[in-house]
Order: sequence, then C-alpha cells, then structure tokens
Amino acid sequence: MINVTIWNEYVHEKIHDEVKAVYPDGLHKAIADGLAGEGFAIRTATLDEPEHGLTDEVLNTTDVLIWWGHMAHDRVSDEITAKVVRRVQQGMGFIVLHSGHFSKPFKALMGTSCDLKWREAGEQEIIWCVNPSHPIAEGIDSKIVLDQEEMYGEFFDIPTPDELVFVSNFEGGEVFRSGCTFRRGSGKIFYFRPGHETYPTYYKPEVLKVISNAVKWAYPAHNAQPVFGKSEPVRPFKEILV
Repeated sequence: MINVTIWNEYVHEKIHDEVKAVYPDGLHKAIADGLAGEGFAIRTATLDEPEHGLTDEVLNTTDVLIWWGHMAHDRVSDEITAKVVRRVQQGMGFIVLHSGHFSKPFKALMGTSCDLKWREAGEQEIIWCVNPSHPIAEGIDSKIVLDQEEMYGEFFDIPTPDELVFVSNFEGGEVFRSGCTFRRGSGKIFYFRPGHETYPTYYKPEVLKVISNAVKWAYPAHNAQPVFGKSEPVRPFKEILV
C-alpha cells in the first residue's frame, strides 16, 4: 500500500469566505476524499500543526507527499524544508500542485526562481496531453477542459523538465507547461498546474485521476541506496611486472 501525505497550508479556507464555500473542510480534505477509492493509505498535514504536521515519523513513513501552498510559503520553516528536500533525494515522491511552484521545498529542489506570469480572471483552461504513453496520463483523454481557472503563463522559470506530460492554453492566449516531471537523487517529482483555491478543480474526476496516477508513478522503487566515499577495489589489483 502506498502511504500518501497530503500537505495544505490551510489558510485561505479559514479567512476567505469564497474559498470556504468551495472547500469547507480544506483543499487537503477534498483531495483526500477524491483519492479515497484508490487504495492509498492517506493522511493530511497542515501548516499550523506542530512541525507543520511533517514530523520525522510522518516524513519517514511517507512514500509520496502532495503539496499545496499559496499565501504562507514564508511561514514554512527552513528546517522542515530541508527535511522534505532530503527525503525527496532519498526517494520520497513529491507532487506539487498549482501555486506550490513557489513553495520553499520545490524552489530548493529546482534551484531556480520558479516564477511565472499569472492572471485571475476565471478563464477556461484546456490541459492538453502531450505524452499519452506516460503512466501519469493513463486513462486521460487528449484534453481536460476546466471552465474556470487562474491563468499561468510562460515563461515558467524551472529547469527543463525530464518529461513534459501536459501543456495548457488559456482564453487570453497564453500557454503553460502544466505537467512536468523531474528526478532529484532517488526521488521523483511531478508538478501539476491546476488548482486555484476559488474554483472547484479538485472535485473534477480527470484532475483527481492525474494526481492518482502521479502518486503511483512517484512511488519509490525501494532500490538499494547509493554508497558514497572511499571504496575498496572489487578484486585485488594485478601485480605490475617490471
């Protein structure tokens, strides 16, 4: 069974009525409910819990961490950020949703600003599958249509993705690399663009299917960890005859 931790800063839902109306129990609860039938062992964690809900015990027993954040990136401690980054490098899967592109762990793993263009105008987004043979695209049609979403536009300041699975276009004409994979150390990372807090994106079955597929793809292989440092020869050196 895949152990999934869904992390959400859980701030908007407490202070903005329009967000609470869409996600009354938090985005993390909506995502958890949407993934409930997938056979995962799911738990949630939020910013205001001790250690942001990401204690050593939680992180060390998490196979895949899903992350949503927006207005409180700066409140995530550097210590927890470092622990998340280390666990990803050790093999934990990491799925970063929407405005999580500006989260401390994602920026640390990317090594770039992760900045982009944006506009909140309730525009239609069409998410096009550009890699239909990829496991994350399994069961997804050629496109996912979202009637209302926040616009993200290029240039998206990330390293060149290992694989590009989805590309979005918006009513205003912008395009965006909306489904990107990366590998850092032994860990696999998937960034998935949709999910603004005022729209019911995380109730859409196709969006939840992508996230479920990404969890399965990012599940660590549990291979032996690399051994570094001074190494003895595999077999004795042959004597050199003079």
